[in-house]
Amino acid sequence: MNNSLKYIWPILILMILSSCISTKLTIKNIDDNAPIPKLLNKETFIITETTTDKKYGYDPDYPINVFYKNTKDENINAYRFLNALSGPNGEEIFYTKVETCCPFPSKRTDMGAGLLDIYEITWKGQSKPVRLYLNIYEKGYLYIPVGFTAKNK
Repeated sequence: MNNSLKYIWPILILMILSSCISTKLTIKNIDDNAPIPKLLNKETFIITETTTDKKYGYDPDYPINVFYKNTKDENINAYRFLNALSGPNGEEIFYTKVETCCPFPSKRTDMGAGLLDIYEITWKGQSKPVRLYLNIYEKGYLYIPVGFTAKNK
């Protein structure tokens, strides 16, 4: 009996883990032809275009696709993106990664799947924190999301 359990547990764990990964890619704004943004400095992208799409960054199907490649810190481009933003009136923003969610298939990971990172953004005078979905695995055009402005240089 114990010998058969030894083989059943790994199979059950594998089944549970594979059921958590979506087999269909639902992210709508991936674009491998998007240019890599220029850097203001090592920690900040230069982002000048603002989107009017209210889903951009606020909806898991329209995350901010910051992509990373060949770095020791997989979150570097997420930080570079967030460091390029200010609040709606130019306020300094503060951000914290609060969770990950929304598994999706990806050819860019060894596991064959990626996760979205959710960042909570605050600034002085704000009534409620804002949450943005960032995707470090895929590439896309980077815009300033609705409700934010470009950080003054």
